[in-house]
Order: sequence, then C-alpha cells, then structure tokens
Amino acid sequence: MMRGGNREMRRMLDKMGLEMKDLGDVEEVIIKTDTKELYLIKPQVLEMKGKDSTIFQVVATSIEEKQREVPTFKEEDIVLVMQQAGTTREKAIQALAESKGDMAQAILTLTT
Repeated sequence: MMRGGNREMRRMLDKMGLEMKDLGDVEEVIIKTDTKELYLIKPQVLEMKGKDSTIFQVVATSIEEKQREVPTFKEEDIVLVMQQAGTTREKAIQALAESKGDMAQAILTLTT
C-alpha cells in the first residue's frame, strides 16, 4: 500500500517523466479481438503521457462480452479468388466477405 495516495503517485510519475490526467466522463471503451468484443461501460480512464508514448489505464466494473461473427471461407475458395484475381490472400478474404461468399462477385470486384 502506498502512503500519501495520489500525491505520492504523482511525485513518482513526475520522476519517471510521465504526465497523468483523468479523462473523466468516459461513456464506453471497446476492446476488439479477432473473436470477441469487450464493452467496458462507464470506466475510469487515466492517460499517462511519456516522452515517446502514451499509456491508458482503464478501470471498469461493468463489462459486457460479445462474440464476433467471423466469416470463414474454404481454403480452396480463397486460393481460387487469389489466382483468378491475381491478388493477395488478405484482399481475397476481404472481397469474399464483402460479397458474402460469392466467389464470382469477389473476383469481379477485384478485377474491375
């Protein structure tokens, strides 16, 4: 436990060259991963600025978690779109997602 609370903490951060500020009245922070989304409701967010970077400390008591809908395509469909459109894997997957899995539409989108 730190004696002196915030005052002592501020002195320590000043010695480290960090400037700390409470962002106040933050409604929501969303963290997205490739499989899920975390909604942090009414969190306390502290911003600590250093010389070369900024650190955010987020404290929340109410968290909602949702699974993300990640479209999956067959490997042969991705390879076919890549070969026919002469593009990268990432662009082929994006085109398939935008065309809702329609390979012909994905190839047309990439080649026109």
